[in-house]
Amino acid sequence: MKLISMCLLGKICNWRGDDRYKSLAALRLAEHEQLLSVCPEQLAQMLTPRPQMEIVGGTGQDVLDSKARVMTIDGVDVTASLIAGAKAALKQARDNKATVFIGKARSPSCGRGMIYDGTFSGKTTPGDGVTSALLKRHGISVITNDQL
Repeated sequence: MKLISMCLLGKICNWRGDDRYKSLAALRLAEHEQLLSVCPEQLAQMLTPRPQMEIVGGTGQDVLDSKARVMTIDGVDVTASLIAGAKAALKQARDNKATVFIGKARSPSCGRGMIYDGTFSGKTTPGDGVTSALLKRHGISVITNDQL
């Protein structure tokens, strides 16, 4: 079983409230494999649309270790919500024996390898999003839509 970011399948759950992250590769994969779609932000009861958010002061690993925060572009700290959503995604992964998570590249929640740098300027920095970091800590492989 594979977990996949819901937005990659065209579900209206991203911060903008549209389907711009729909991935043709993800849709093709769904035709051949059983996928469980999750949106950590929706699992954390965050609204759609919602303010843009980025990890400030580190990476998803740092957020999990209380060394960095997740902030909205308006300056609201949403760290606790992103951690709650990551834990809910981990529970779904465990309950469904998922071994792989396919996340949205560069996302502060689902990104892997590169995430936005916390300046809301479109620049990236090495690191994982909060959900990806938590899933990796629990032995779940993580890739992004860029790697499909």
